[in-house]
Amino acid sequence: MRVDLPEDLRPVKREPVQRISVSLPESVFQELDKLVERRGFESRSQAIAEMIQKSASEHSEDLGDAIMAGTITLFYNESKPGLWENLARIERENVDEVISSQHVLLEKNHVMEVLLVQGPASKLKKISDQLITCKGIFSGRLTLTSTLMPPIHPLPPKS
Repeated sequence: MRVDLPEDLRPVKREPVQRISVSLPESVFQELDKLVERRGFESRSQAIAEMIQKSASEHSEDLGDAIMAGTITLFYNESKPGLWENLARIERENVDEVISSQHVLLEKNHVMEVLLVQGPASKLKKISDQLITCKGIFSGRLTLTSTLMPPIHPLPPKS
């Protein structure tokens, strides 16, 4: 007699693994070990595999037209000539997707700007790339979720 186990009780088929060698500066190596310990990974390999998987999914060009919500976080020096105007222009050009932005003044003319965005994932990725690659941005990141914000108000139909 054959018994089919529920899916969550079936043995997990492990996919074949490939080995690579990675050279890291000592300080990065030490940070990796701290991360493994803090997050409870079984090994450095597991931690690195998780980071690569996360990075690959974040940078996937296959985001498609699924509607998603998220944030674009930017760090920059506000004294960079023309930067603020360039960021504002990109945000205005994408007013349907950029819901709001928050500027937090940091030390030494630095600013953290967080934009709340919602729209087709591929469009949000494009907006994020435009903003992050502006001359003067020293760090930026797009974070997305499939959980959506309720509509603030209905937008008029585009003509």
